[in-house]
Amino acid sequence: MAASCVWSACGGRQVRWSRWSSVLGSGRLSVLLRAPFRCSAAARDSLLSALHRRGVLKDCFPESAAQQELPRLLQSGPQTVYCGFDPTADSLHAGNLLALIGLLHFRSAGHNVLAVVGGATAQVGDPSGKLRERERLSSAAAEHNTRSITDSLWRIFTNHELLFCPESARLGTVSVLNNAGWYRDWRVVDFLSEVGRYFRMGTLLSRHSVQTRLKSAEGMSLTEFSYQLFQAYDFYHLHQLHGCRLQLGGSDQLGNLMTGHDFIHKKTGEEVYGLTVPLVTTTMGDKLGKTAGNAVWLNRDKTSPFEFYQYFLRLPDSTVESYIKLFTFLPLAEVEKVMEQQRRDPGKRTAHKRLAAEVTKLVHGKDGLETAKRCTNALYNSSIEALEQMDDVELKELFREAPFKEFFLEPGTTVLDACRRAQVIPEGPKGFQMITDGGVWFNHQRASNPEQVLVPGQHILSNGLSLIRVGKKNYYILKWLSM
Repeated sequence: MAASCVWSACGGRQVRWSRWSSVLGSGRLSVLLRAPFRCSAAARDSLLSALHRRGVLKDCFPESAAQQELPRLLQSGPQTVYCGFDPTADSLHAGNLLALIGLLHFRSAGHNVLAVVGGATAQVGDPSGKLRERERLSSAAAEHNTRSITDSLWRIFTNHELLFCPESARLGTVSVLNNAGWYRDWRVVDFLSEVGRYFRMGTLLSRHSVQTRLKSAEGMSLTEFSYQLFQAYDFYHLHQLHGCRLQLGGSDQLGNLMTGHDFIHKKTGEEVYGLTVPLVTTTMGDKLGKTAGNAVWLNRDKTSPFEFYQYFLRLPDSTVESYIKLFTFLPLAEVEKVMEQQRRDPGKRTAHKRLAAEVTKLVHGKDGLETAKRCTNALYNSSIEALEQMDDVELKELFREAPFKEFFLEPGTTVLDACRRAQVIPEGPKGFQMITDGGVWFNHQRASNPEQVLVPGQHILSNGLSLIRVGKKNYYILKWLSM
């Protein structure tokens, strides 16, 4: 991001911002927010103003257009806005979620949105925010990741429409595209000849992401340096085929947005715009994502609905209000009511629960939210009823590291038999003693009699499962099959 670009997306003039960073504990989310801003008359009460009040938007480019042109454009009729997601992994993560929520806000306002999965650009590699070059992504891996992320995007778009938009007729259209589709027939010589001539080396070299890498010990490859051209061409292609005039991205993408704007303006003479959302970072200031190894994934096979729900539930009190504004679609008046309830009785954590529920419902749907709540009750509230309602998948997600074993239930099977067959206790007298000393639990109930025959409803739940805990943290899941 260009360090000098600190303009209000509504004010159209340079202002000074007081910045603060929410501290969420080690590895938790932190978003750089800005102080209140002033809007022009044309921008006041516009979509941009509303998103700024929530903290969702950060910068606009070109800044001179933010005061009048862009608000008027958005109010003149449905526009098309796009955001790109490079499939460098097989799942998006919480660092991508704010940009996606930005798209959903535009769609709710009646604008058409394009989510572009970078099946081609992922193989080039975006240097923004990276200290070293990414490992090369093969074509096969890019295709696999593209399919997975496309499915995830459609899931979230669908959840938003069904669960958060009672008046779906007012929604704009949505499309998920793969940019590999429009690069497949390009030859490198043709691309450089037709596209490359519109770019100037001095401008490309001045970008913050390029300067940072050029000053590093590793430097920057020509492959990474060319990423700006490809993202700029993406914007141009979407502008030509879909009438797209707005690009949304993280604040570290501002340089790429500026390059796309310059390319389109030179080639067509038309004006387009870039909008950025704040970066989601760790408390150390590192970008939250795949490279840092701290990702909270949006696919349940990588981060379960329970883990996702708990992540937001555990945010510090000081940050929950800003996160409800950022990551949910609750009206600001309702946010204030929730926060008032929180202030009256902080122990109930009303705001945390509402935040976690809203975000989990968006990403994982109603079923995912119910799974998260069942898992929470089963683990933290020792709810037998919740355990009985859980299926095999939920139990495996809740106890991800716990061994899962299946056995035929033979008549007369005792607590000791079950523990030995599952190999949860040592052989011989030591294992027997562990049970009698109260170190073994079946379904949250202490099982201190090794000779006790397993009782359905107590040791074996109605879903045929037994959750065994040995000590404080060692869990085992047994599924009993009928003879």
